[in-house]
Amino acid sequence: MRQKKPQKPTKGKLVKKLDSIFSKYIRLKHSKNGICTCYTCGRKYEIKKIHAGHFMSRRHYSTRWDEDNVRPQCYFCNIGNQGKQYEFALGLNKEEEGKADQLLNKSRELVKFNTGDLEDLIAKYQELLKSLE
Repeated sequence: MRQKKPQKPTKGKLVKKLDSIFSKYIRLKHSKNGICTCYTCGRKYEIKKIHAGHFMSRRHYSTRWDEDNVRPQCYFCNIGNQGKQYEFALGLNKEEEGKADQLLNKSRELVKFNTGDLEDLIAKYQELLKSLE
């Protein structure tokens, strides 16, 4: 009987895994004692009840896993109000003048990730996550 070769994960599965790890990392990085503050409305939530909201949509792979592009957001702001992009931009520009424009320009860049790139990012954020836990 032939043994099956272990299948390499598909690119889609790697993206999903990276999204999950990256989301946990962002929320933990911006939390205090398991509590996160929504970046756009200022309400406080348990880390499990808050999202990793993106300024530039996740469809832009060039900024999808860019830490500058992602902050904790409550469900209402992230989903109900499509990310409150204007308020998000104001917050980013308070941190660093012109950051929103930089991310907008970066989001327009065409970037392709191969499975090795995704695996490297997964390893990077798993390590960063461990250092925060």
